[in-house]
This record gives sequence, structure tokens and C-alpha cells, in this order.
Amino acid sequence: MATARRAFEQAHDSSKLVAWREAAAAQIEGLTPRQRQIMERVLAGAPSKNIAADLGISQRTVENHRAEIMKRTGEKSLPELARLAVAAAE
Repeated sequence: MATARRAFEQAHDSSKLVAWREAAAAQIEGLTPRQRQIMERVLAGAPSKNIAADLGISQRTVENHRAEIMKRTGEKSLPELARLAVAAAE
């Protein structure tokens, strides 16, 4: 009986993980290509100033994109955004 219960709990946890990954992928897909490009560079640790120089845009534009990325994904911090991006990639 306990074995069946554990198997059921693991299956439930697994389905929750799959659902979370699918939701994460959907949130990332909701970003524009430019926002995804900036998100990747931000998560790689690049400062806004360097991202702006690399992409030929202003630092303020990068900061606006960063703010919109956080708003669209609903994440409050860069570590949360990183977890979301990793989950979406799996």
C-alpha cells in the first residue's frame, strides 16, 4: 500500500514539474526576440551598458527591455528569472 502511495505521489510530482516547465516555456515564448536576446545576455551577467554597446542601442532601451521582461514573466528578481529560463530550456 505504501509503495503504491509513493508511486502515485512521484507521478503527481512529475506531472507538476512537467506543467511548471511548460508554463515557463510559454512565458519565455511570450517575449519578443529582442527581449529574449537581452534576457540571455542579462542572465549571462552582462551589464546593461555592455549589452547596449553590443546591440547598438541605448542603455536606457536595454533597461526598458529588462523591466518589460520582468513584467511579462512575472518574476521579481534575476535569480527567479534564471530559474524560469532554465525550466523553459529543459
